[in-house]
Amino acid sequence: MPTAPQSLGRRERNKQAKLERITAAASALFAEHGVDDVTTQQIAEAADIGAGTLFLYAKTKGELLLLVQNTLYVEALERGHAAASATASLPEAVLALITPIVECNRTQVDNGRTYLREMVFGDPTEPHHAEALSIVARTDEAMAAILTKHSSVDEPQALELARVISAVMFVTMAASVNAGSSTEEILSSIRSQIAVILPR
Repeated sequence: MPTAPQSLGRRERNKQAKLERITAAASALFAEHGVDDVTTQQIAEAADIGAGTLFLYAKTKGELLLLVQNTLYVEALERGHAAASATASLPEAVLALITPIVECNRTQVDNGRTYLREMVFGDPTEPHHAEALSIVARTDEAMAAILTKHSSVDEPQALELARVISAVMFVTMAASVNAGSSTEEILSSIRSQIAVILPR
């Protein structure tokens, strides 16, 4: 008979509670002021912890942004995956997958662009950066599954093509020239670009 999972000890519960307070405080402050105008001291005060404690959970403000955005990205990926699975054509399935991701990234444009920069140039040994890269890999795998379902490309080709599509999406969202573009304009640009490379 399988044993029931043990409940967390007091120390682990305290750590989890602090992480939740940090995430909530950073999320609220970043959403209200933008990541560039928020200090780690403000986040620590809002989370009711010391600055030294904050750095045990995230060593930089970039890592704090990754901590916040990773959760939102995962939720967006799940919504996109569900929408894509109910779509019949390849172009529409690809767009169904990425639309919630683009919408999530563009909720606060500067934060979204900073998140992408941290993902690309941040320290991959930091846990929240590593998690962001893992989410990107899951996105590529979901995209590859769509490509193999709706076209004749094999799995290795599908994964390489998925990575190209992700690169198109990320560069389009991050480009300075698109900072003032609407979500619809970003999606339209991505749609036009990937139409050139999708298998017929």
